[in-house]
Amino acid sequence: MRRREFTTLLGGALSALSFDVRAQERIRRIGVLMGYGEDDAEGQSSVAAFVQGLRELGWVIGRNVLIDYRWSAGDVGHMNMFADELVTTRPDVILAHTTPVTGALHKATGTLPIVFAAASDPVGDGFIASLSRPGGNITGFVNIEGSMGGKWMEILKEIDPRVKRVAFMFNPDTAPAGGKYFAASFDAATKSLGVEQITAAVRSDGDIESVLETLGREPGGGLVATADGFNTVHRKTIIAASARSGIPTTYHLARSAREGGLVSYGADVADIFRRCSSYVDRILRGARPSDLPAQVPTKFEFVINLKTAKSLSLIVPPTLLARADEVIE
Repeated sequence: MRRREFTTLLGGALSALSFDVRAQERIRRIGVLMGYGEDDAEGQSSVAAFVQGLRELGWVIGRNVLIDYRWSAGDVGHMNMFADELVTTRPDVILAHTTPVTGALHKATGTLPIVFAAASDPVGDGFIASLSRPGGNITGFVNIEGSMGGKWMEILKEIDPRVKRVAFMFNPDTAPAGGKYFAASFDAATKSLGVEQITAAVRSDGDIESVLETLGREPGGGLVATADGFNTVHRKTIIAASARSGIPTTYHLARSAREGGLVSYGADVADIFRRCSSYVDRILRGARPSDLPAQVPTKFEFVINLKTAKSLSLIVPPTLLARADEVIE
């Protein structure tokens, strides 16, 4: 046999072998339950960051992995329904976005591996035994710590020293610990700063508008929109109502400031989703969630919207501008 013919046959055999190996490779399945709606740009960019992270680790959709998505749009009923649906499909691992979504999946299964993205208080909510030793079928990445309640209050007072009364807005059905997770640090900050605090539990756009209309009736009102899936889904209502009532408001997501909110401070959500891909990869390769310590955020974003500040007749201190990661002019 001539060398050229042998090389051609060998190359064909290797190609066939490579094809057979790929054909025999088991396609793994990932379930994803998002706290946002499918039309939410932040949700889509977060998922894209997760998929990109998987790709960098060797997981290609359609070749060796499939992803089944559910989008709850902040609706607790949908979260529970979709959690049951995903568990029934028996994926190899589930990515859970937000605290209430993780709670729904926690109720739905005690065996399927779950990686949470952006759950605030996984220990307090009973999802894991501790950050270092999760101890069950759940682990993941915390998006925010309880001390942030005080941080948001301090930023609000710094950006608007005129603030005398501040509402602490949350939805009891979707906020971490029913709204209590950030309350202690917020309470301490208001007392330290001499600010009157107002508890504002909301469950609808109408509730949001009512709170802000009431705050706007007298000067000195302010709002802290806490890290809460409901507040995130309804952020445009909060931004619009804050503008109408002339109320300075702090948010936890950078996109809220980019969309017209005054100021935001919180974890970089896309970074959390990228980091989640590493845990999903390890679980798909045989690791157990109980052996993967839950992790806290490492990258934060501080964004100030000067356009909104000017509309509120605020002059943002240069020291605050110097600390910002992004200033919108």
